[in-house]
Amino acid sequence: MNLARIGVGVLVAGAVIATGRALGVMQDDFDHWQHRAVFPSCAGCHAGAADPTLALWPAPASCRECHDGTVERTVEWKARTQPRPSNLRFTHPKHAKAVAKVAADSVLACRACHVAPGTDPMQVRRAVVQNCFSCHGIRESHFDAPDTACSTCHLPLVEVVRLTRESIREFPAPASHREPGFAGDLHGKLARSALPVAASCATCHAQDFCAQCHVNAPEVPAIQALVPDPRSLAIRAKLEAPATHEDPGFIRHHGRQVRQSAASCASCHTRESCLTCHVGSPANVQGIPTAGPGRGVGARVERRRPKSHGLDFSRSHADPASARPQTCAACHARPQCLECHRPSAADAPPGYHPAGFLTTHPVAAYSRETSCNDCHNQAQFCTNCHVSAGLISPGLLRGSGFHDAKQAFSLNHGQAARQNLESCVSCHAERDCLTCHSSLGGRRFNPHGPGFDGATLRRKNSQMCTACHGAAIPESAAP
Repeated sequence: MNLARIGVGVLVAGAVIATGRALGVMQDDFDHWQHRAVFPSCAGCHAGAADPTLALWPAPASCRECHDGTVERTVEWKARTQPRPSNLRFTHPKHAKAVAKVAADSVLACRACHVAPGTDPMQVRRAVVQNCFSCHGIRESHFDAPDTACSTCHLPLVEVVRLTRESIREFPAPASHREPGFAGDLHGKLARSALPVAASCATCHAQDFCAQCHVNAPEVPAIQALVPDPRSLAIRAKLEAPATHEDPGFIRHHGRQVRQSAASCASCHTRESCLTCHVGSPANVQGIPTAGPGRGVGARVERRRPKSHGLDFSRSHADPASARPQTCAACHARPQCLECHRPSAADAPPGYHPAGFLTTHPVAAYSRETSCNDCHNQAQFCTNCHVSAGLISPGLLRGSGFHDAKQAFSLNHGQAARQNLESCVSCHAERDCLTCHSSLGGRRFNPHGPGFDGATLRRKNSQMCTACHGAAIPESAAP
């Protein structure tokens, strides 16, 4: 069997004559069997299958030799100018050369691909896939074959520019895609089986397809190895919750899983989906990306009332709130608490602060454990109480009875004031500071710390400068 004969037999299945049938017009289903006595050799019509310099399709004139209206009815037929849209990497000449390298005396002929076993050589059809598999050592049927075999016959999707969305939508799913767990971890393992990405995945999929579900698509090397192609969206992907999320206790314990591996959550969740329930931006959420271009929309989360919050929970919530306030803070912001707990002279609901809080509140206020001014006006509420208790400044920083526990507090009070000036105004007014820090009188101590940019502050709010400098605000940064 010569090389020309080897090439003839391979692609006729993928390139059977394609026309339309009107009155006496030849169609896709050209009846090779009916013409078996006319064409003893495939090369008679399809010489281009073996020699790329020749035409793959017969000349219309050769059909009219018989179909002249006298011998046979007249037919009109035009040869294809391009092959059918296909993602097969096969061409007759290249296949013939490849076969010749392996076995120069191969007996491969047209029927090896285009005729089913046990049938007549002229009962031609498009390539019999199982015939191709037999030569390539694949024993399974077409869609039961291993995923690693896809790239043997098929080109990557992005290289097949003539395939339409409609054609891609009709791609059948391999058997492996129907296995339990494929949509979970299994498909990721298969994709990473040959980094940067398995060639079998690129046969049907592109980067756009993966980004339908993967919020973390820009961070996944296997996805970034795929080339973007919007046609891949013709195959729709549906994001479904994994089996672990069906556990009745999942909501209660999912925070622990996020702390252990935020990256796994980032596959399906955007930061916005977490913030549907979580107030603010918890530290655990920082490792999850925000929504944006190139990322999937992510899981849609619906906020629901916990089962522990029964109808009478408002009456019993104080104990769990005091024991684990950080748990409440996951879903609730402080303004929600203040709707009921904001104290006033008329009605101050008891029990917001724990027992004995009055003796420890200075430490809590100074360390900013909570923001006192959410509920209290420090210039009035705090001062009124401190005055009645005798905790008030007589005008200087000594002899007040409040700072006596710290020796030489006046020498270091600047740092304390810069850290938390709010605590100072509970007892002190601006006039107390001006006793020493005014530029117009007193001791004229400079209150500005290192790196103070007076010029910028002067441009932003010069009125603030007048408290110490009056109308004579200096031009430089120095006071």
